[in-house]
Amino acid sequence: QVQLVESGGGWVRPGGSLSLSCAASGRTFNSLGMAWFRQAPGKEREFVVGIKNGGGATYAADSVKGRFTVSRDNAKNTRYLQMTNLKTEDTAIYYCAATSGSPILTTLRFASTYEYWGQGTQVTVSS
Repeated sequence: QVQLVESGGGWVRPGGSLSLSCAASGRTFNSLGMAWFRQAPGKEREFVVGIKNGGGATYAADSVKGRFTVSRDNAKNTRYLQMTNLKTEDTAIYYCAATSGSPILTTLRFASTYEYWGQGTQVTVSS
């Protein structure tokens, strides 16, 4: 069983930066495909960025390309979502998700790909 715990959410002004963490237990992250999703109030859960097993290829939503990146610390079994140039529309609860399967790049964006989910962390971007 894999457990995921997110942290690092908070409030930031537009144009600011924030880094979220997703710590895994039960499996090493390199053996898992993983992704970040977000859900804003009154909206459906939205794919943000995904990374294939092994921590290699990534796939990002157009809305965050060039602003959000995924990094890793294998020693801590943790993945990070580094967010820069944040906009008010980035306000949402952010979730990390993982799968023990081996998704291809284009399926990383589907929530149904993942069987493990964290509890979410709130990110608020406002002035």
